Amino acid sequence: MVPVIGIAMSKDEQGFRLGEDYVRAVEDAGGLAVGLPPASDVERVVAHASYLHGILIPGGNDVDPNLYGEDITPENGPIEPVRDRFELPLVRWALEQGVPILGICRGMQVLNVAAGGTLYQDIPSQTGTRLQHRQKAPRSYATHGVNVAEGSLLARALGVTSCRVNTFHHQAVREVAPGFVASAHATDGLVEAIERPGHPFALGVQWHPEAMQEEDPVQAALFARFVAAARAYMSGQGASAGDRAV
Repeated sequence: MVPVIGIAMSKDEQGFRLGEDYVRAVEDAGGLAVGLPPASDVERVVAHASYLHGILIPGGNDVDPNLYGEDITPENGPIEPVRDRFELPLVRWALEQGVPILGICRGMQVLNVAAGGTLYQDIPSQTGTRLQHRQKAPRSYATHGVNVAEGSLLARALGVTSCRVNTFHHQAVREVAPGFVASAHATDGLVEAIERPGHPFALGVQWHPEAMQEEDPVQAALFARFVAAARAYMSGQGASAGDRAV
């Protein structure tokens, strides 16, 4: 059987949307991707998720700062309350149930906020970095380096402790959520990945590996590891002891 990976969808005036790159990355790694249209209550979220073997929270607009105890500043971008209401309970469910979960860009930020962390609402105005975090290069092009913590889940998934990544964000993790650790940083010190020790696979990355994985085997390896964790969850075996600790 093929593990089923639920990918949270966004919503606009035309209806629900699911990025093709996310679907392709999951299916290239051996999973079956299904779209999860946003719902508004926990019960419906769990009903959506009960047949899933993995959850992917993709990129998108900003997380509402009210959800991490802040008022919205002028630099904060558009928010998607319907996604926030759907994705935060979905993430908490996956964390509680041991369901493998991968957050990408906004998805990493959702993962952090759902578990009690905070964000920089706007990198340029709230940090002193001069590193470009919203690139002008093509989407698949890597523009800056990241350093990955040795022994981390991310390092084992990528097979490296440093790599170059693309970047399309103006927000970032500020305070890492309780129970999580930062497992990668950009060269300016900003958090580029978080993960939860003790969970079979709970990982967020700030870049967009789905846009790079067809040309970069390091990024493809991340999806392979995620789908493998979903397959282990499907089989009822869970992750090995080695995957449960950083």
